[in-house]
Amino acid sequence: MAKRQEQETAQTEVTEVGPNVIRMQLPIRMPGLGHVNMFALIDGEGAAVVDPGLPGPATWKTIKERLKQADLRVKNVHTVIVTHSHPDHFGGAARFAKEAGAEVIAHADFRFGVLESSDQAEVSVDDLSGPENDEAHRQVLQGWNHKTPWGGEHPKPPFRSRWKWRGARVLGNSFIPTVTKPVRQGDRLRLAGREWFVTHTPGHTEDHICLHCPEEQLFLAGDHVLPTITPHISGLAISKDPLDNFFESLELVGNLPDVELALPAHGHPFGDLKGRTEAIKEHHYDRLDTVKRIGRELGPATVQAISEKLFKPRSWGSMAESETYAHLEHLRHAGNADARRDKTGQLIYEL
Repeated sequence: MAKRQEQETAQTEVTEVGPNVIRMQLPIRMPGLGHVNMFALIDGEGAAVVDPGLPGPATWKTIKERLKQADLRVKNVHTVIVTHSHPDHFGGAARFAKEAGAEVIAHADFRFGVLESSDQAEVSVDDLSGPENDEAHRQVLQGWNHKTPWGGEHPKPPFRSRWKWRGARVLGNSFIPTVTKPVRQGDRLRLAGREWFVTHTPGHTEDHICLHCPEEQLFLAGDHVLPTITPHISGLAISKDPLDNFFESLELVGNLPDVELALPAHGHPFGDLKGRTEAIKEHHYDRLDTVKRIGRELGPATVQAISEKLFKPRSWGSMAESETYAHLEHLRHAGNADARRDKTGQLIYEL
């Protein structure tokens, strides 16, 4: 199978994708991804950057190189916008705040971590009281040791990443940013000399936001709508039905007027935003049908058992189980599945 756009290695050149809007590709090594797009929105006071990559010195070095190509320096960055609480999107935010005094903008429900139960977040924006937040780190790192709502193991970052994050905490260099300007649906931001509107798009994460500039017909999509892959929809969420939230967010975005070009966090800028939202919805509708068919074939079954029928062996594990759980819960809330716990505490679904 040909490599998808989102898997492509980060290119070194910077490109203007709209008036005063610069695309800068930062390298990442994550399953299914080869780069993250950091966008710089330039104005008379400097620049705002969107999604400044992973934490760590290698990414920071690349950020400075990309900024230099656009005749910018770290000190010129007055604002950082974080589309959502995944490390490849906020990794450089705390450092921009520390070294440039940058304002950090994210949704009011920004959180980084995993859940100790299905309805309790470990870290919320209200808990992130400073750039060196040991308690936030402690909760994040302990949380991965708890069981999931369906009785399985939590998805965990690679051991090397967890080791580096622990080291950062010990040294007092937390990578978790303090959100200095929390935003919500409909808020207006002045960026690149124009008005951008915040669109809250829960689904991939509950705190995901996109930005829409009707004047230039641009849409900063984050991970909500990607050009050739569908974002992961996790069952580890406060929401009882994150997949339903995702469907509603896709509908909202697909119906926005005045969008000619979508700027995703991974992959290349693309047109026909509405068409892409419809394709992503269709993908999940198909998956729901497949889950129902698997459930009928297996009879009463665990999330793991259904997941291992839904995904190929190379994808088996906690991430696949999390997405399977999200689809099963969507079916349960729609009245198309029942669930109970067995003696070991595992959820058993009947479809």
